Amino acid sequence: MTDPVIRFRMDFATLCSVGPGKIALLEGILRSGSLSRAARDLDMSYRRGWQLLASLNASFREPVAVTVKGGRGGGGARVTDFGRELVGCYRAFEQDTQMRARRAFRRIAGKTRRAGATPTARRTRLSRPAS
Repeated sequence: MTDPVIRFRMDFATLCSVGPGKIALLEGILRSGSLSRAARDLDMSYRRGWQLLASLNASFREPVAVTVKGGRGGGGARVTDFGRELVGCYRAFEQDTQMRARRAFRRIAGKTRRAGATPTARRTRLSRPAS
């Protein structure tokens, strides 16, 4: 039996949403201190990572991360305290939601097919509506 997996996006306002990709990018920046490294680790282009980070920073009154341009000393990125709070809230809510989903869908999840299992064909006769 497999546990159901919830993937969600929080929409705070019209153009302000946070989902698994943006949170993973912030976590990557937390680990590496680099936007380019975080994007690369997620198999996304630097440009896409930059767009996601710019979208996050534009969505809130406080920045979630700050970047320093490269050069001789090298650049980098740093997640702000607010960004850490955002990641923490998102992951805590996700964990709670996953736990609730496992409980709520336990019986249904037990009826899923195993990977590679071939479904058996069942024929059911449908009754025709009376004329």
